[in-house]
Amino acid sequence: MSEQIASSGDGGGRPPFELEYHPPDPDLAELVSSFYIARINMPRFDEFERADRPQFRFMEIPDGGYVFSDGHEAPACRANIVGPTSSRVRAICNQPTGLFGFGMLPAGWAALMGEHAEKLTDRAIDAVDLFGPWIEDVAAALDKAESAQEKLIIGNNFVREVLTRHEHAPMWFIRTVDNWLTSSASPQVADLVDTTGMSIRSVERMTKHYYGLSPRMLARKYRAVRAAAALARGENLDTAALGDAFYDQSHLIREVKRFAGATPGQLGKPSSYTEATTKGRKQLAGRVSPIVSET
Repeated sequence: MSEQIASSGDGGGRPPFELEYHPPDPDLAELVSSFYIARINMPRFDEFERADRPQFRFMEIPDGGYVFSDGHEAPACRANIVGPTSSRVRAICNQPTGLFGFGMLPAGWAALMGEHAEKLTDRAIDAVDLFGPWIEDVAAALDKAESAQEKLIIGNNFVREVLTRHEHAPMWFIRTVDNWLTSSASPQVADLVDTTGMSIRSVERMTKHYYGLSPRMLARKYRAVRAAAALARGENLDTAALGDAFYDQSHLIREVKRFAGATPGQLGKPSSYTEATTKGRKQLAGRVSPIVSET
C-alpha cells in the first residue's frame, strides 16, 4: 500500500504539523474513509477542525480537548471517539504529541455505535468507556510501532475487530446519499427523497442515524466543506464547479466560517494544519470515495 504525505514546514527543523493520509484495505473501503498519522511538533496546537465525519483517534499524550459549537467540552483521551459534527470544532493540544486515527463512513459508524449512532453528534467520548481497557493495549501497540506500515497493519486489524459488532448498514441508501452529496454543488433534499422513493420522514430518520444530521444540514455541511477545501488548495470556486452553490458572497462567508472555522479570505492563506488536511485528502483521489477526497 502506497502512502500519501502532506505536511507544511516552518522554515527550519521539523514542520509544526506533519500529516500522512492512507486509504484503508479494500475490504474496509465502505467502512473507513482513510487512516491518518499525524505529528504535532508545536508547543501548543489550537485550531478549528472543519465539520467532519466521525473519527476514532489515538493520541500518544492526551493533553487537551475538544470544544464543540454549542460550548460542550470533552477532554482528550488516549483513544477518542468523536461523533459526526454539525459545525466547526475547536481542537486543543497543550504539548507536542503523535496521533493515529481514521474517519468512519456511515456504514462504519453504524457498525461501531449500533442504535446509538445519532446520539454522539457534536460529542466525543473515551473509547475505553465503550470497549473496556483492552483499547489501551491497542494504543500502546501503535506507540511502539516503528513505521507507518506497522501502524496501518494494527489499524486495519483494529477496524476489523470493532466495526463488525453491530448492524449491517443498508449500503444502497448510503451509496444513494453519497452520490447525492457529490453529484451537485448544492444538493436539494427533494432530489434525495425522489431518488430513494421514501417519505421525507424516513429519509430524515435514516440520514440522522447513519450521518448524524438531517438531509438539509448534511447538504449544507458538504457544500461548505467542499468549498472550503477548494479554497484552501488555492482553487477557484467556478473552476471547482462550486461558483453557483451560494446565493452571494456573504452567504459563502457565513457558511464556510460555520462549517470550516475560517473565512474564505483566511483559507487563502491556510494554517499548516488546514493546508495539510486539505491537500492530503485531495491526494487520495481515485483511491477513496469522492466524498472523502473532495472534502
